[in-house]
Amino acid sequence: MGRAYQNRKESIAKTATAKSKVYSKYGREIYVVAKSGGTDPDANLSLRGLIDRARKDQVPAHVIANALEKASGVGGEDYVPARYEGFGPGNCMVIVECLTDNANRTIGDVRNCFTKSKAKLGAPGSVSHMFDHCAIFGFAGDDEDSVLEALMEADVDVTDVECENGNITVFAPHTEYAKTKQALLDAFPNIEFAVDEIQFVPQTSMEIPADDLPMMERLLTMLEDCDDVQQVYHNAVF
Repeated sequence: MGRAYQNRKESIAKTATAKSKVYSKYGREIYVVAKSGGTDPDANLSLRGLIDRARKDQVPAHVIANALEKASGVGGEDYVPARYEGFGPGNCMVIVECLTDNANRTIGDVRNCFTKSKAKLGAPGSVSHMFDHCAIFGFAGDDEDSVLEALMEADVDVTDVECENGNITVFAPHTEYAKTKQALLDAFPNIEFAVDEIQFVPQTSMEIPADDLPMMERLLTMLEDCDDVQQVYHNAVF
């Protein structure tokens, strides 16, 4: 077996660790969304979308069920959202979204990631004004006019509807997430969402200089390894 076996074993271990982190992040987010909006996916559209994404990412059913069971009980962890903003290598803009039960630990971990990758943590609002906080829905289709008409009839404050290569993408303010999704479900009962998320979308992008690429990759890797970090958004183009 020798070294080849050892490499294979290490690869399997890394994959298992990566999956464990994905399951943990989904479990925590499902718990928080269910705790705040109810554990019934039919009544909590944010939860329904989150569970659908978890299933697409092959999160085991027992992870989802455990999170819902914890959310339906009394007490449990007291996770709160935390958002950190800063400037990465090459002066790109970075937003880090977290769920934490210990704000001091989380800010320390995030700051450490920035410091060790020669990046700089900024004040709240320092870069988020250069991103659009959007609800995004993507699905198969080619008739953007009918989609736009359905959204307007439902009085949805839609930002944009795009159609490309047989796929339609709807952008709306993040505050319109539930209203937009319900309008699409009502108008197109058989709709299947390929994308169903709330994201920070950069208004402008910037290409990272080659010399800064290793540090940018290090920043993203370190943030991904932080247990409290849920999502990282940036405007860098590699």
